[in-house]
Amino acid sequence: PGVFHEEVFMKNGKRIAALLGVAALLVIFCLPMFFALKGDFSQGAFMASLYTVLFAAIMGYVIWMVFRLVNKKKNEEDKHMIKNIVFDVGLVLVEFNWQTYLDSFHFEKEKRDKIAKATFQSEVWDERDRGLLEEEDYIRKFQALAPEYADDIRRVIERSTECVVKMDYAETWTKYLKSQGYHLYILSNYSRYMLDGTKQNEMPFLKYMDGVVFSCDVQQIKPEVDIYKTLLKRYSLKPEKSVFLDDRAVNCEGAGKAGIHTIQFENLKQAAKALEKLGVK
Repeated sequence: PGVFHEEVFMKNGKRIAALLGVAALLVIFCLPMFFALKGDFSQGAFMASLYTVLFAAIMGYVIWMVFRLVNKKKNEEDKHMIKNIVFDVGLVLVEFNWQTYLDSFHFEKEKRDKIAKATFQSEVWDERDRGLLEEEDYIRKFQALAPEYADDIRRVIERSTECVVKMDYAETWTKYLKSQGYHLYILSNYSRYMLDGTKQNEMPFLKYMDGVVFSCDVQQIKPEVDIYKTLLKRYSLKPEKSVFLDDRAVNCEGAGKAGIHTIQFENLKQAAKALEKLGVK
């Protein structure tokens, strides 16, 4: 409330000052006419008033030019308002091609489709990212969805880290953005098993990050707004100065609810152009 009243006071103060300035200028510009119409005016008084009018006009022009320069600088600063760039990991900085991986087992189509639905396409897969249970508990949940293929499901899950491969551009891109002075962060849904199995070899970009939030560490998942707030609070980030890149629209919507700028990632070229529109170059 105190800040609100202070802002109102400042706005009213500026309005009053502007009105007083206009009134003063009107008086100054009316001085020559006043002396010209006054019966007992002297030439010196008239000239003095005329010079005053000319001086006021010049000063008004100078003040206007200064205002334009200051306003231009402010607009430039607003264009470069983004200070924090937040990345999702899967399909943004690393490849996650579970379809090709699953095909490598050469299951017959019906079996392959059932295993896919019981693992990568199941709600258990997303639930696993929250990290509330041990890995063995999640494997049993996967198996329960297609018990006739229990052994194959275990094999698929135990080798599932093979789905994750670093993008060629990821390290170069994040290194460049870091060199430009931006603060970089990770906000990603990731299970403990997948994270432990891919972090060292497939995420070289982590060394350029100022902070990371993986869902399994905080037991929250996107697009729930709480995980975005966790990131903002943990690293004292202002949402209006932050932009979040994610391949999924629903996750971008979650970030938007937290007041964060969003870009739905499609490819590097598209994302770079979208960042440029926000002043990130």
